[in-house]
Amino acid sequence: MKNETKKGLVPKLRFPEFREDPEWNLRKLSDILKEHGAKSKGNEEVFSVSVHKGVINQIEHLGRSFSAATTDHYKRVFPGDIIYTKSPTGDFPYGIIKQSKVDSPIIVSPLYGVFTPETSSLGYILDSHFESPANAINYLSSLIQKGAKNTINISNERFLSKALYLPENKKEQQKIADCLSTLDELIAAHTKKLNALKCYKIGLMQQLFPADGEKEPNLRFHEFVGSGEWKMEPLGNICNYQNGTSHEDGVAEKGVYYLISLNSIDIEGNLKSTMKRLPYTDSSLQKDDMVMVLSDVAHGNFLGLTDIIPNDKFVLNQRMACLRLRNTSLADVRFLRTYINKNQKYFKNKGQGSAQLNLPKSTVTDFPLLLPEPKEQQKIAECISFLNEATKAQTEKVEALKTHKKGLMQGLFPIKYEN
Repeated sequence: MKNETKKGLVPKLRFPEFREDPEWNLRKLSDILKEHGAKSKGNEEVFSVSVHKGVINQIEHLGRSFSAATTDHYKRVFPGDIIYTKSPTGDFPYGIIKQSKVDSPIIVSPLYGVFTPETSSLGYILDSHFESPANAINYLSSLIQKGAKNTINISNERFLSKALYLPENKKEQQKIADCLSTLDELIAAHTKKLNALKCYKIGLMQQLFPADGEKEPNLRFHEFVGSGEWKMEPLGNICNYQNGTSHEDGVAEKGVYYLISLNSIDIEGNLKSTMKRLPYTDSSLQKDDMVMVLSDVAHGNFLGLTDIIPNDKFVLNQRMACLRLRNTSLADVRFLRTYINKNQKYFKNKGQGSAQLNLPKSTVTDFPLLLPEPKEQQKIAECISFLNEATKAQTEKVEALKTHKKGLMQGLFPIKYEN
């Protein structure tokens, strides 16, 4: 094994000017990361470390500062430094590793590890490598001892004790970092556009639908200006309500019906990719039905209408409900979906219970719905649908770029670890 770990490796993808260079060798992090031990000077801003946002101002990230009354003991971070958080979060049960891309000195929690890399480029490479949950887990898992309350016990020396295959040629380090940073900038630009679309949609919905206590929107399409107030209808007059029922928890190998349960829904109301397959031959959902979550037990606090677009292969479990349109004056189910989603707080605020919130049938069916004339409903639905499609397309662009980066990383880096 020792002989094997000493053997160098070559990445599958290598820039042409470095193809004749020596193989990459295992390099201990202790040889390329140095703990400088600098402390706060009293005038730096406090930053946090986020999985998706990287090193970010704590107030910007969390809405307020969670720092101690005095920050004299906080660790100073210079531009390009590597930070190891030593705290579990989401897909990173052993902590996250990020490079500071802030262009001035900042301070972070004294619990974090802070290190200066051999070069800023090599720091960028490490940041990109540990962006993958699998890579972070592979490197850290054998080094970690879990303490009480799932705390992580690891010294800075132990964190630096393992090795990775990394380039020694500083020009190659720079070339790789430049390539990755260009891709990251593209991802950031498309993400910014996506966020702008989402904000625009929220702002437009606030104008196209009546505000609380009002019966007319602030903004109407020209052909409906002066059409008067929207009419109030309880949701139960527009939709039939049907509770889901308890189903067996087993998985049927040849089942073609898929169970939608609390465990199938994420915290934003989206359908997860994994659902149980059932051997039943009946379905409780049709194409234009709407799926309502009635309990928050599975995912924290989501109550209300999901984003699920059903088909006839879905079955609803208990603590879920189906809303099916009656033959009413409602012109477009997309309008109703948008209206209910805009008023999601109504359902969260009406949830009953302490440890577990639940929505009774009456709360759902009594939901006060304001309806304009059918043609105006349809116009609003078409406008919002256009924005939804644009947002979906932009989301797919961002995800495609992230997938491309993952594939690129696999080619640019040998991923074998020192035991």
